[in-house]
Parts: sequence; structure tokens; C-alpha cells
Amino acid sequence: MPANTYAYRAFLENLLSYGKSAKASQLTSEMWYKDTSSHMEARIDDNAGFTKRKALIARSRIVDLTGKLHLDMFFQERYLLNGVDAKINLIRSKDAFALMAANDDFKIKIMDAALFVRKVRISNTVRMAHIKALERGTAKYPIKRIETKAFSVAIGSMSINKENLFLGQMPKRIFVGLVDNDAYNGVATKNPFNFKHNNIEFMALYVDGQQIPAKPLQPNFGRSRFIRSYSGLFTGSGKIFHDEGNDISREEYGNGYTVFGFDLTPDLSEAGHFHLIKHGNLRLEIHFSQALAETVSVVVYAEFDNIIEVDRNRNVIFDFAT
Repeated sequence: MPANTYAYRAFLENLLSYGKSAKASQLTSEMWYKDTSSHMEARIDDNAGFTKRKALIARSRIVDLTGKLHLDMFFQERYLLNGVDAKINLIRSKDAFALMAANDDFKIKIMDAALFVRKVRISNTVRMAHIKALERGTAKYPIKRIETKAFSVAIGSMSINKENLFLGQMPKRIFVGLVDNDAYNGVATKNPFNFKHNNIEFMALYVDGQQIPAKPLQPNFGRSRFIRSYSGLFTGSGKIFHDEGNDISREEYGNGYTVFGFDLTPDLSEAGHFHLIKHGNLRLEIHFSQALAETVSVVVYAEFDNIIEVDRNRNVIFDFAT
């Protein structure tokens, strides 16, 4: 996964998965402080999130952080068998991407880092049971496989028609957001997570020609009429009609947190269970009421159901094409 798209995966998973209490407590351990809507790129007190992060590192102060790695295997609930060769490759984003400042003179220096891994010691009885079970079959790990991709759209465009956004296995849910292209590539003066609405007036997905949703999203951000798009954050994440939230208000949605969610499951129930895998061709169509004022990057977060298997010889088997 490219370095920049990993950052968007981590951001969107935190943004959409946790509510206000978690973001105000445990997520602050990884410097999650919510940017103030309408002031996403302000480097003054108007942006409360930036102000808090700035205070932690002012005058080159050393700050300690801790957080989880946003990788597919780390989000499944089963223990990994012993003896499986697992490697983790970490690539840093550019400093200009990770920092907001008046210029590119500021740098990040990692003093030290540690990876904490939990290890479970099981009884000999359970271990023997595993050996016998592996003689008859493989250990199976159901995962939610995430693909995060991005593509650019030129300044002056009035529409987007992205063919073959996904070809083959279809995702079960998708989130789409637009950010400035230079912010995506890393420029210190801009916030790479400022998801602007860009005057979108139409958005829909097409799976083998079938439109999703049946009635396309047709927001009017100029008149603050975008409730179906806002509700998509909850239907797409399985939070709709539950006592859960994501700490994004209706007013904030149109001012820096404009992310569109789509539930592609057959029963429209993103409840954690597996669905029948469907293959096809997915197309994304977007229309703007005004021509794009600058080049943008369209960030797409997609989730798939897949299974990883481990055999008795600790060979890892997967086929993400199925």
C-alpha cells in the first residue's frame, strides 16, 4: 500500500469507527485532535485540533505516541499460529504531508520506536488439537481486506466518470472523498485530510450497469441540502439506527468532512458477517455544479471479504481474486 494511501486508510478508519468519547480519550494517545470544520487549514487558534497538536511539539519538544497499525491481519480476531513468517514493512510519509506549517523548513525526527506484539501461550492439549486439526485442513482467518486508492481529476472538470474503479471481486462497502491534489502529494501549507465538497451535485456507483443507490445522491451544498449524503456515513459503516456516532455533526459534514459512504451488501446490513462474493465491474460517476477550481485527488476506501489460510507446513494461502 503506498505511503500516502495508508495515511488515508488510518484517518478514515479512526474518523468513521469511533465516537466522541473515544476520540477525546484513547485516540489522543496518537495525537488525534479533531480539526475545526471551516478552519481545516488554519494554523491559528481558529483550528482547535491544530492548536492542540502544535502545543505538544512546540519548540522541538519530544512527544511520545502510541497507536495500532492499520493492517488487515491486525483487525481480525483469531490468533496467528506459531511458526508463521510475518514481516512488517513501514514507509514514512513525507514531512510536508505529515506537518502543517507556513513553509517546508520543519522536519520530523524519530528518536526511537518499538513494536509491541501480544504472544499467547497455549496448553499442550490445545497445541496437540491444533496439530491434529491441521492434518485434516487449514487454519482459516476471515479478514476485512482494505484497498485504498486515489486518482487525480484536472482543474476545470465538470464531471468524473471512472471506469473499472474495481474489476473482479466487488467490495462490500466504499467511502469516497475529495482532497486538493497538492495536499495529497504533500505541501506543508495545506491539510491533506480536508475533504471538501467541491460543489458535488451528483454521485453514484454502477456495478455492471446497476446504479447504487437506486436514487443517486444529489446534494446541494450551496443550500446545505445534503442529508442523504450525510446519512451515508452511518449506513456505510453499520452505525445507522444504533446508539453510536462518529463525532461528525451535520454542519461539520459540509465543511471539511465531506465523505460519501456506500453499502454494497445484498441485505444493506454492514453487520460484520460474511456475504457471498460477487464479481463484476464497478464504475464511479460524479458531477459538479461548478467547474473544479483546482486539481483534486479522489480518495477511495473499499472493504472486501476474504479468507487467509495457513496449512500444517505454515504456508500462507490466499486468493484475493476470488
